Amino acid sequence: MKPRRLLASLILMLALVAPIFAADKQTDADNLIYDSVREKLAGDVVVKGGAIDVDVKAGVVTLTGHVQEPKQKAKAESLAKKVKGVKSVVNNLQITPQ
Repeated sequence: MKPRRLLASLILMLALVAPIFAADKQTDADNLIYDSVREKLAGDVVVKGGAIDVDVKAGVVTLTGHVQEPKQKAKAESLAKKVKGVKSVVNNLQITPQ
């Protein structure tokens, strides 16, 4: 009987710990996506200078903030969509001409 209890305990522990490792893996992937999107936005001549915040959750990128022209808004979304691992982009950028 003891080996069965030990095996059952090990299986239960694995079932409880596995989601924690999966969550950490998703967080790492989101961090990589965040860094890549920020890098692309900062390096683009059309988008550069916009006040854009980036949030990533489970591969979904949300862009918020302000840009001066509609083409900046469209370009920011396009750049974010091209990043590996991005599932979708929610573009909440506001256009505020100066």
